[in-house]
This record gives sequence, structure tokens and C-alpha cells, in this order.
Amino acid sequence: MKSPVKGNQLGGPRRVKVTSPQTRIALARGHRRHPQLLPLPAPADAEAARAVFAAQRRTALRTVALLGAVLFGSSGTIAALPVLDRLAVAGVPVSWLVLVVATYPVLLLLALCHVRRAERAESPAGAGTDAEAGEGAGGGP
Repeated sequence: MKSPVKGNQLGGPRRVKVTSPQTRIALARGHRRHPQLLPLPAPADAEAARAVFAAQRRTALRTVALLGAVLFGSSGTIAALPVLDRLAVAGVPVSWLVLVVATYPVLLLLALCHVRRAERAESPAGAGTDAEAGEGAGGGP
């Protein structure tokens, strides 16, 4: 004798999966293709990439050293000269002005120089030269 239960139904109401309209649309589109792997670079390209990476790493280390010098230097100056807390310009202590007027513009200049050097190391003209070389030094393409 056959059971009155068909398949996985146990006699109760069927469960319904509720999804948002966006999910239903995405599911109706089907599965995404597997991402295609990028081709491996040629040995010459890999060497150039290593050279660019090394130049950018040197630039980053130089920038971090200068960043530390600026931050510790401004803090050290304020700590070494407590008179800066007692002096005021327009009601603002000079120690605060050292932090705001001197430190932040120097940090901005440091960041801009870092980005410029890193981009110069990436450019085709700068790939074979040192990152410190000037842009107008050679007849680039």
C-alpha cells in the first residue's frame, strides 16, 4: 500500500521562500560566471613592477620618517618650551598655534610630496630612473 504523502510533503501546507524583488531578479539572471584569472606578467614586467614597488617603498619609508620628525618635533618643541603655553596671540596660546598653523600645513605638504613621488615612480618615464630625479631632467615621451 502506498503512503498518501507525496515526496517530502508531510501533509501540511507547503513552505514558501520569501525574498525581496531584487533578490528574485538576481536569482532569475542565473549564476555569475567564474571570474577569469588575469594573465601572468612577462618576466620583464615583473621586474619593472618590483622596481616600482621598491621605489615606492623607499618613498614611503622616507615619508614615515619625516612624519615622525614633524609630529615628535612639534610635540618636543612645545614640551621643551613651556613658555609657549603662557604666551598668547589674540587670546590663543602660541603652543596651539604651533600645532595648527605650523604642523598641519607641513603634514599636508608632506602628503602631497609623497603622492607626487609615488606617482612619478609609477609613470613610464620614472620607471627606469630614481624617484628623486627631476621631471624636466630628461627628454621623456
